[in-house]
This record gives sequence, structure tokens and C-alpha cells, in this order.
Amino acid sequence: MSAAPILVVKLGALGDVAQAFGAFAAIRARHPGSRVVLLTTPPYAGLLARAPWFDEVWLEERLPFWRLAWVGLRARIRAAGFARVYDLQTSDRSDWIFRMIGPGPRPEWVGRVAGASHRHDDPRRDVLHTQERLAGQLASAGVVPQAAPDLFWMDGGVARFGLPARVALLVPGASPHRPAKRWPAERFAALARRLAARGIGCAVLGAAADAPLAARIRAEAPDAIDLCGRTALADLVPLGRACVLAIGNDTGPMHWIAAAGAPVLALFSEESDPALCAPRGRAARFLRQPDLAGLGVDDVEAAALGLLDAAGRLSPGEALPASP
Repeated sequence: MSAAPILVVKLGALGDVAQAFGAFAAIRARHPGSRVVLLTTPPYAGLLARAPWFDEVWLEERLPFWRLAWVGLRARIRAAGFARVYDLQTSDRSDWIFRMIGPGPRPEWVGRVAGASHRHDDPRRDVLHTQERLAGQLASAGVVPQAAPDLFWMDGGVARFGLPARVALLVPGASPHRPAKRWPAERFAALARRLAARGIGCAVLGAAADAPLAARIRAEAPDAIDLCGRTALADLVPLGRACVLAIGNDTGPMHWIAAAGAPVLALFSEESDPALCAPRGRAARFLRQPDLAGLGVDDVEAAALGLLDAAGRLSPGEALPASP
């Protein structure tokens, strides 16, 4: 007879979902005989349904709290007989789910909300990196996140993009309402030209809305490939495997590329704190400048090539640039 089912709550956002991969894998390993259900939002449901960590995926569609659809979700959760809920979202929205499934008996709840059976009440929660916060939260439930879970199931090919054998991914976008998180596009273009001179092609990665940034880069570095609007979520990890490195702003795709094990250089301004949200991976680093307009191409090139050198991905005999 199988054990009682387990519910995992992770609604978004893009980077945070990638940061939770290790927690997903560890929860699956902790409950090998249980049916593990993920509650997530539509952008992630299709891809995560392919993951070996979940037996079923349910949708939470970001409805207002007053909508009657919440009644259906409440009934579904109560009827499922979950033994434990892992709240990896720990937001007002997931706290609301805890409250609405009462009154009466609730499953064990691993989260931050008052009344949780395994409450993460560490006063440092808000100053911990996302992965460290998750690790502390899960520790009380006997779960240790995996540092680098196997992402074999994201195995899509990237041949259709026509990438060169040695390619760097450039990720010039970020939150549209936070332009200070963006390194200037002309600096990405200058970097692309320098990498091309070293035999490393460049591909500009982003959503369709980032196409103007790609156009500005290609105006000065015409050999760069524009992937903006051409990729799906399922392509991010395969692209991470295919590239020699990725350089980009503090934005969601950088976390997925880092999770693939690619060398990643993330660029931070004072708009966000890498101590809280820098990409984590086998070869992930960051540079921080209060105003990214003050971050020079020399600095980024040196850091990027140093990262390549540390990862053993420089061409034989290729020299690092002199320190600026």
C-alpha cells in the first residue's frame, strides 16, 4: 500500500522555479512511495509535468481571492488526503491556501505561515539567498535539497537555431519596469565583437519583447544570432548545455542556464542583491556595480574569460586579457 500523497506548492517566478529544482528532487527522494503533486501556474505546468519529481501537476491560475474557483481548489486539496504540503512559494498567496483549507484538520505544512506544523521562523529569512532559505525551511522536515539535480528530462535539441560550435549566450533583458537592472545594449554589442575575435559566436536570448535590444546589439555585432521570441522554456537548459558561457543581467533565464551547469556571469546593479538571488550552479559568478552604466566592457570581458579559464573552456593556447 502506497503512502499518503504529498503536495508541493511552487507558483513562480521564472528564476525562483529554477532555484527550487534541488528542493523538488529532494522531496521526491524523501517520499519514494508517495504520489507527489505539484501546484503551479500555467507557464510552468507543461514542462514540469515531464519532470521525474511529480506524479501529477495541478494549476493555480492566479485568480483573485474572491473568485469561487478557490472553493474548488479547497475541496480538491481536502479530498486528496495529503499527508504533507511543502510550501516552496511562501507568499501571501500560498499562506492563503493554508488558511482556506481549514477549519478542521490540515495536512502537515512546511512553510512560513503561522500555524504550520513545520514553520520556518528563522529571523534571517529575508536576508538569506533563495536556496539557503529553502534549505533551512526543509531541514525541519528532514529534507536536504540536492545541489545539482539531474535535468536529463529537459533534453530538447537546439540544432534548429543554427548556433556555432562555440557560442556565448547574451541575455540583455530584465524586468521592463526596472531598467536599472540592464547593462547597456551597446556594451553587450562591444563584448560580442570581442568574443567573436576569439572565435566565440554570440546568440542573444530573450522574450519577444527583447527584440529591440537584440536589434541594437546586432546593429554593431551583425554576426550575433537573434533568438528573442524564438525559444520556449524547455529550450533554456539545452541551450545552457550547448553554450560555452552565458553573460546577462539579473533575470530568470540566467538561473535556468546556470542549472544546466554552464559557466554563467550575472551582472547586478544596486536594484537587486546577489547575496539574495544570484544564480547558483557549478560555474556561476557575478559582477556588481551600483549603476550598470559604470560597468565597463573590459571588466566584463576579463571576468567572462576568467570564468571560461576556470571551467577549462578556453581554446588551447588562448591567452587571458590583461587586467584593466
